[in-house]
Amino acid sequence: MGILFPGESAQYRIARDRLLEREVELRRLSEAVAAARRDLPPGGAVPQDYVFQGAGPDGSTADVRLSELFAPGKDSLVIYSFMFPRALDEDLPCPSCTQFLDTFDGAAGHVAQRVNFAVAAKAPMPRILAHASQRGWRRLRLLSSAGNTYNRDYHGENPGGSQMPILNVFRRDGERIR
Repeated sequence: MGILFPGESAQYRIARDRLLEREVELRRLSEAVAAARRDLPPGGAVPQDYVFQGAGPDGSTADVRLSELFAPGKDSLVIYSFMFPRALDEDLPCPSCTQFLDTFDGAAGHVAQRVNFAVAAKAPMPRILAHASQRGWRRLRLLSSAGNTYNRDYHGENPGGSQMPILNVFRRDGERIR
């Protein structure tokens, strides 16, 4: 490939070039899978306009419908299901989900330039907001799904009621959400 690092052996260069070829092959396969994903037919229509609890402008709890999560000009909505509470027998947020959201809080503004993004958890909204404040989250759109079946319907909750981390993408097609 013409690239050499100081002190590398011929054996290393041969192995490294072979690995690079496999990495290029993996990239092509990944791009083919992404194209196949984009070519999927529309998914099933969302069965109801789920009502979540969100934070109102003054910090109070307010109802927010799934359809209201779509900003004008943005027809894609990404919802991350945050495991909070992590399990039925505890009232704690998942540490892995928390770490992910700590990182994602910084990127949320950039993501929101392209798609609508929200985080839904089964915990009551005051608990979610208290956790967000403790973590310093300022950019995430947080929702409580405690009063609806969204988590169960979209696999953010297993049949036993334990929460599962999942990221779902919805697309608005006129008045229909899929």
